[in-house]
Parts: sequence; C-alpha cells; structure tokens
Amino acid sequence: MTPPSEHTAQFSSLGISPEILSVLETMKITIPTPIQHKAIPAGLEGKDMIGIAQTGTGKTLAFGIPLLQKLSKEKGRALIIVPTRELAQQVEDSLKKIAMKLNIGTAVFIGGASMGLQRQMLRRNPRILIATPGRLIDHLEQRTVTLREVTVLVLDEADRMLDMGFAPQIQKILKVVPTDRQTLLFSATMPLAISQIAATHMRLPIRIEVAPAGTAAERVEQHMIVLAKNDKIAILDKLLKDYLSTVLVFVRTKHGAKKVTETLKKMGYSIAEIHSNRSLPQRREALAGFKSGRYRVLIATDIAARGIDVSDIELVVNFDLPDNPEDYVHRIGRTGRAGKAGQAISFVTPDQRNEIHTIERLIRTPIATSEIPPLGGGSHPTHTPRTDRPRPQHRGGGNRRPAFRRHRS
Repeated sequence: MTPPSEHTAQFSSLGISPEILSVLETMKITIPTPIQHKAIPAGLEGKDMIGIAQTGTGKTLAFGIPLLQKLSKEKGRALIIVPTRELAQQVEDSLKKIAMKLNIGTAVFIGGASMGLQRQMLRRNPRILIATPGRLIDHLEQRTVTLREVTVLVLDEADRMLDMGFAPQIQKILKVVPTDRQTLLFSATMPLAISQIAATHMRLPIRIEVAPAGTAAERVEQHMIVLAKNDKIAILDKLLKDYLSTVLVFVRTKHGAKKVTETLKKMGYSIAEIHSNRSLPQRREALAGFKSGRYRVLIATDIAARGIDVSDIELVVNFDLPDNPEDYVHRIGRTGRAGKAGQAISFVTPDQRNEIHTIERLIRTPIATSEIPPLGGGSHPTHTPRTDRPRPQHRGGGNRRPAFRRHRS
C-alpha cells in the first residue's frame, strides 16, 4: 500500500497513542503540518533530530507530541529551552492542553517572574520544564532545580538563542543534563554554531527540513516602500487606515517602540507595545489584548519576532529594518500563519538598499517595491476594493486594500 503523503496524512497515521489522538480530536487538530508529518514519527522512535522550519509551521507539536508520549509511558522529565518569555508561555499553552489529560505537570521558568513562585511549582514535581536560558541558570546556581532526571531535551528557536548571546548559558546547561537523553533541536536557520552543537552534543541526529533555511513564508506577500525617515509615521497612519484588521509593527529599539506607540495613541488607534523595558505583566497584558482584539495594533521590537502566536495578523510592518537579516524572516512569519495569506511591508530609506539586497539574497526572492501612498486622505487612482473576506470595521471606513501601486525593483 502506498503510504499517505504529508498532504493527506492524519495524525492517526503517525504512530501517536490513542490517548493523545483523542485530545487532538477534541482540539479539532487532525491534519499534521509538513514539519509535524516528518518529525513526529522520528521523535516517537527516540531519535535525535534537527528540525529546520519557518515560524508558524507547527513546530511545538512536532516536538511536543513525541515528548508527551514518551513521558506518558516512561519515567523522566523533559526540558524545553526557548529564547524569550513570550515563546516560553506560548509553548506551555500549546502543550498544557494535552499534558493535563495525561496528568503531566508543566512549569515555566522565565526572567521577570517570581523565583519564589517558581520554587513552588517545583514542589509539585512538574515533568515538563520550559525555561529561558538565563532563568534556568539562576535556578541551577541556587540549586533549586536538578536536571538529573531529564530524558528529553528540546532546544527551540536555537538560532535565535545564539543570536541573543545565550551560547554560554546553553553550554552550561548541556554540561549538566544527562548524556543519555533524546535531543530535539528546532531552528529556522542552520548557522555553523548550531552544526557544532549537533556534532558535539547529539547522537547521529537526523535532519528534517521542510523549507530551505532562510525561506520566507510562502503565503506572505512582501513589499517595500522607499521613503524619507520623517515620512514613516504618516505612511504608517495611511496603512492602518487601509488595513482594517490586526497589524504588527516592528521597530528596531525599545525607545523607538515607545515613541511610535505614543504617537499612534494620540491619533486614536487602539495600540499596545512590547519590548524589554516593559515588565512581564505588561508584556502579557499587551499580548493578551492583541490576541483578543482589544488592541488592533501591536508595536514590538525583535523580542516578539518569534514569541507571538496570533493566527489572524493581517499585516506586518517593518517600521525599521532589523539589525540581523535573518530576523526579517521571523518578523514576517508572524503573518501568513497556518496556511493563511498575509502581507508584509517594509519601510526602507534610500541609504538602506544594501540591507534589502542582503535580505533578498537570504530569502532567495526579490521584494516588490511599492509607490508611496498619497498622504492627503484620498484614494489612489488605481485603488480597488478588497472583497475576498469580511473584516471588522475600524477607523478608516470600508474594506480597502492598500492604496498604492506595485512594481519590481
């Protein structure tokens, strides 16, 4: 019999236990994504694995289902290391729905949260620990946690952790987890440093790649607008009137995020901000409000590029280009998730052409150049209504597509 393809297979064909399949069915999750289709069977066999996939492709369940099934049948603990607080919370939210049904406890160790409360979590003997590197090192140094029982280690968004300077912490953690373990490493790109981790700390890992490293989300339509720096706010205002659903805006610095947020608030937009100057409760409130629709616009630094799991972000705006070209892939990966279409628009000043060319080489495709939309409030002559789906009515009136023309650079 011909095996089912990744486009027709269901979770029931991957070797998953009936208990987990029942939970997935209750959650109305039946068709695995490509990374899940390829990674879950290998993970269930206990193999070490390097998974290369874009953000928004279902990586959490790709490593989560195998580790949950292993813990449901054997003693031990799983340790999941992630780069940011937001991603840690997102991973727990995804796994907890299944873990609770299997009577497997979870705990999250992140900076900005109470060490005392985290110590209380440990007294309940959680079998899945989800942690950012710095806070886990804090617990190890204070001897509030032991990793001797870890049988599965997951390094999620490994490239991002290295980009953020966590290599020393990762090395410390790798020295204290048992060598007799399964290691699952997931990343959107495959820099040399990750290859070195794999060679040193993994046992004959298989490599699963569902898209070439650096590939931008397939269903994201990308454009750039070449403009003067002083025109950015006016153009952003114009876009927010044209795109009437949720919009995520990336800026380079936390001070820039605060400034843009304050300016747009004065213009009447429902808006929140997330960056390293915001406290953990403030960041949680901003994300929750963005997900629920209380805030239509979220202003973020790259701290949020891989930590926002919102399925219906219509537009990502790169108000500033990222410092690292690879962060461009992760930023635009916040839209066009789960097979849906999305839009990404980058503001580019004339002196940033080389930065754009570097990004285009990374994603292996040119980015369309768009003309500056008119700032007088009227529609562009080539403007046509958008009728493909209904959208909530916010300020700006009417369901409209951005009022500007596109051409190739």
